[in-house]
Amino acid sequence: MSASPAPLTARSLGLALLITLIWGVNFVVIKWSVADVPPLLVAALRFAVAALPAVFFVPRPAIAPRLLWSYGLAVGVMQFGLLYLAIQLGMSAGMGSLLMQTQAFFTVLLAARVFGERVMPWQVAGMTLAFGGMALIGLTAGHDVPLFPLLLTLAAALGWAVSNLIVKSAPGANSFGLVIWSALIPPLPLALLAGLTAGWDTLGRALTHSDWTFWAAVLFMGLGNTVLGFGIWSGLIQKHGAGRVAPLSLLVPVFGMLSSALVFHEGFPPGKALGAALVALGLALHVFGGRWWRQKPAL
Repeated sequence: MSASPAPLTARSLGLALLITLIWGVNFVVIKWSVADVPPLLVAALRFAVAALPAVFFVPRPAIAPRLLWSYGLAVGVMQFGLLYLAIQLGMSAGMGSLLMQTQAFFTVLLAARVFGERVMPWQVAGMTLAFGGMALIGLTAGHDVPLFPLLLTLAAALGWAVSNLIVKSAPGANSFGLVIWSALIPPLPLALLAGLTAGWDTLGRALTHSDWTFWAAVLFMGLGNTVLGFGIWSGLIQKHGAGRVAPLSLLVPVFGMLSSALVFHEGFPPGKALGAALVALGLALHVFGGRWWRQKPAL
């Protein structure tokens, strides 16, 4: 019989807050890094750094090759490739960090379709609020929140949801090993797409003329955000349970929006602020609604 998860300690809570801070600030780092370098190249470098040399020290996860490849493409090309492109095209770091959390809703809907999982009433309520908020943000789309980057960000969140379903299809696979080994897959297709869209000369100049601050940003995204962040987060979930740790990820967009406001002076006019508040409220209801909602039959 397995031991029950341990309660969160002050040290574990501090580590969880540190990781959510890193993940939130990462959106600002992405915004800065893609300003002068093709976004798909930046994404390729991020995953190359995350994979090497870690794959020599982390065991390969017990997962079928097709699932490993599917996960790598869903996370690397669809999720982060589209996210980096959206941010380069005008999506703000703060709004990007918030809208990416809609992966929770896409995951529920896809799991209901693919695995026949039940959708609970509080999840429906949360999705309704959040998608209403996104509709409001879309209606106010313009210079502040361009429509096409908004759609790309939602497509990136969908890619995240697809990767969640792939993980569900491989129970027992070591999650940290899955992240490290799957990071070997995205660099080549991302680099090829970057060369075809931006031009090989542009890629060459970016690789040879970028200064140390750009490479520091790549190291932060690959090692700090992916390897260190996911490694600590996985350990916290294994020790304390997903129910105690996972809801803390709602702090990621909080740190993302705060850091974007500080660094890029991102503003929140009334329509955008109300839409963001509805999305955040919907996410909170989705995560905590099971504790608040009176038990009713599933939909």
